[in-house]
Amino acid sequence: MDKKVAFIFPGQGAQYVGMGKDFYETFSTFRETFQEADEVLGFSLTKLIFEGPGEELTLTKNSQVAIYVMSIALWRVFKEQLSEITPTAVAGLSLGEYTALTASGRLSFEEGVKLVRARGLYMYEAGVSHPGTMAVCLGMEPTAVGEVVASIEGVWVANLNCPGQVVISGTTEGVERASAVLKEKGAKRVLPLDVSGAFHSGLMAEAKDKLREKIEEITLTESDVQLVMNIPGGVVSEGEIKGHMISQVTSPVLWEKGVRQMEEKGIEIFIEIGPGKTLSGMNRKIGVKGETLTLEKVEDLDTLNQKVEHGIA
Repeated sequence: MDKKVAFIFPGQGAQYVGMGKDFYETFSTFRETFQEADEVLGFSLTKLIFEGPGEELTLTKNSQVAIYVMSIALWRVFKEQLSEITPTAVAGLSLGEYTALTASGRLSFEEGVKLVRARGLYMYEAGVSHPGTMAVCLGMEPTAVGEVVASIEGVWVANLNCPGQVVISGTTEGVERASAVLKEKGAKRVLPLDVSGAFHSGLMAEAKDKLREKIEEITLTESDVQLVMNIPGGVVSEGEIKGHMISQVTSPVLWEKGVRQMEEKGIEIFIEIGPGKTLSGMNRKIGVKGETLTLEKVEDLDTLNQKVEHGIA
């Protein structure tokens, strides 16, 4: 392969009813992946993904595992159809890290389904017992946002996704107060996010503690593919993975930092595999020099095939 490629995988919020239907109808590997997930879970995730209702699919306990299964099914088809493209690195946004772990050969699909289902369920329960929300602050430096947040109880910085965009998380009252102060201090806009909990904040501590037990039980296999994690926003060693998986539940996601490190390490092509094009949009805002391609619809395979023929790989 001439160019270094990274696979990147989306996080919660990318789900929608009907995602992957064209792949399901076209590729047996995709269908088999969905069937395997249904068997592991003991209910028809496939039916929920294709028929909804949307409100049910959007619940944290369902959306996380739905995105994970959809993304892995796409990745498996990709591997079959474009076996000549192998990644130098993988990364995922929040939940997407679990997809990256599976795609790099570190975490089995069966264990991944169980673990992601548990993670979604624990975060959903924490959102019920410790209600909170999130908001995105636009047009303000992360350090300035951090200073404001530090002065208000019950609010944390949750995501540093791309330049000019900082997500905050915490109690509803705390986030409202912080939003008002951020606007006073010069933020262009502070927009509430449609989420069911205060993710990547101290309000998720109970989910983190429950997930710790599950993560400590899993078996991870070593891989030559570099794994870029949200904490610390860079390539990690095998021994650091479980600790970062646990910490990530209550700590900020350093997505932009991770993307920049991949570029520094020579990644020239990013391929976003999964529902939506959120990460491609972030790459544009980050100013990634190389190309970002997506795999979400069957026609995207044709585009990727053409790229291969014209020498991206």
